[in-house]
Amino acid sequence: MTLDVLCLDLEGVLIPEVWLGVAARTQIEALNKTTRDIPVYDELMRSRLDTLAEHDISLSLIEEVIESLDPLPGAREFLDWARERFQVAIISDTFYQFAMPFMAKLGHPTLLCHNLVVENDRIVDYRIRQPDPKRCSVRAFKSLQYRVFAAGDSYNDISMLEEADTGFFFCAPENVMNEFPQYQAAEDYAALQQLLTTATSA
Repeated sequence: MTLDVLCLDLEGVLIPEVWLGVAARTQIEALNKTTRDIPVYDELMRSRLDTLAEHDISLSLIEEVIESLDPLPGAREFLDWARERFQVAIISDTFYQFAMPFMAKLGHPTLLCHNLVVENDRIVDYRIRQPDPKRCSVRAFKSLQYRVFAAGDSYNDISMLEEADTGFFFCAPENVMNEFPQYQAAEDYAALQQLLTTATSA
């Protein structure tokens, strides 16, 4: 029996982009940038931290935005489908402080992500689990003799897709797909289910 793991990105794949929600609430244009725009994650996060400090944005405000957001339409149903066929792990560059409200709405899937450093209700820094965490997570599953499938939507997912036995894009922007044409792309959950079904039966 083949043991399969499905590794999924979180924001843009199962939930909306939190930072875009914060940008919409605060009307701060700089917070509209995501990993679809800036490939180097640390560069992106340092820019976000500078912007939060400049505008004195509290964690409480961000938490209010998060509470107003729901998973993407069909995400819970897709996860239910996937968990009948795979061990599912969500591997994300988000933070537990942001993601946990969504986990309840998604049925508490396994989540591997990062932590924020918070002082006086202000985000002052962040700590990643390890360097290149998405690649390392997939590599760890493979070391346990799992066959690994993965799906993501942004530049920061490429290492996960590269390391997986089979990787797919999900609702990725044209610039990312054009740069990495070797990955098949799905535009909705039904298409991703079909790609996964075909790949697992190969």
